Amino acid sequence: MSPIGTFHYLVLSSALLLIGTVGVLTRRNVVVILMSIELILNAVNINLVAFSQALHNIDGQIFAIFVITDAVAEAAVGLGILIALFRNKETVLVDEIDLLKW
Repeated sequence: MSPIGTFHYLVLSSALLLIGTVGVLTRRNVVVILMSIELILNAVNINLVAFSQALHNIDGQIFAIFVITDAVAEAAVGLGILIALFRNKETVLVDEIDLLKW
């Protein structure tokens, strides 16, 4: 068995990035779009940690912690906005939310 190297982490990260990007671009449900954004942020974290391990430097892991805290804040604010929009419009579909239009 060969050891898991940086290439394997990059393949996993690119797969997560692709799935997240397709989810953001094709879905209409706001909850699914938020989950796809989380997938993209997890792909970034895998890259940061993989290169941090490959270069024997801890900076990538520190940045990954900052990305995780940013993702938590984004999820909290996004879900708060989503709940407020659902109370007003009674839908979670992006096409039907037009509160910012004049």
